[in-house]
Amino acid sequence: MKNILIIFVLIIISISSTVFAREEKMTRSDIANKNLKTLFNISLENNKGADKDFMDILQKYIFGEVFEVGNLDIKTRELLTVTTLTCMQTLPQLKAHINGALNSGNSPIEVRETIYQCAPFIGFPKTLNAIAIFNEVIKERGLEGELKSTATTNEADRFKKGFEIQNPLYGDEIKETFKNLPDNMGDDVAKFLTEVCFGDYYTREGLDLKTRELLTIAILTTTKNFDTLKSHIKGNLKAGNNIETITSSIIQVMPYIGFPDSFAALKTVQEVMKEEKIK
Repeated sequence: MKNILIIFVLIIISISSTVFAREEKMTRSDIANKNLKTLFNISLENNKGADKDFMDILQKYIFGEVFEVGNLDIKTRELLTVTTLTCMQTLPQLKAHINGALNSGNSPIEVRETIYQCAPFIGFPKTLNAIAIFNEVIKERGLEGELKSTATTNEADRFKKGFEIQNPLYGDEIKETFKNLPDNMGDDVAKFLTEVCFGDYYTREGLDLKTRELLTIAILTTTKNFDTLKSHIKGNLKAGNNIETITSSIIQVMPYIGFPDSFAALKTVQEVMKEEKIK
């Protein structure tokens, strides 16, 4: 009789725990509200404008669903979003997410380096536009004193330090690609890549190599450079990012670039998985 009573009590506890877990499970609205509060200090209830239905779809999808996919923390998700919006030049949204990136725990230097990282891939004019928005936010928040130079190279060693980062990840891929250009201009192009992309940017303090490579996934996905994306997926693996993190970063930018380009990027991931025999 005593054993039966113990079993009965255990069953009741198990049922109660299951019911409690179901009651405690967060809905996508709950998750969206939690993330919106952290990033922007707003909630779904703030959507009282003419486009409430649209914003309801947008916010529940991005902050209630996409934010739950994969193994990224909220800080990294916001840096990826800042990267994508910089590439797209959607400056009003960029300003909001620069604030969101800071609110989620990123330092001003981390956010600034995220924008700087875009320059070798999208060019200086677009990056300057994004930097202007960043500086506007920093001034509004009174954070100018938290910024400093993070450069670690000089004229004498920028090639050497850039090569030390580039070569283990990508070898002589670009030099070989352009070796037949006239007047050895392919060598100049390869040298520029080493000195500028890897020497001037990748060597900077503020973001580690894994993060810089992950942000590059967002850049190349947003700009539809899928051939280069394939190379950088492999570079990410060598830098220490796993295939789940890489895939998560593409899904994170999906709401901003749309499904078709995201699907093309995810197919590129699948190609690399097949080539590298990743399951």
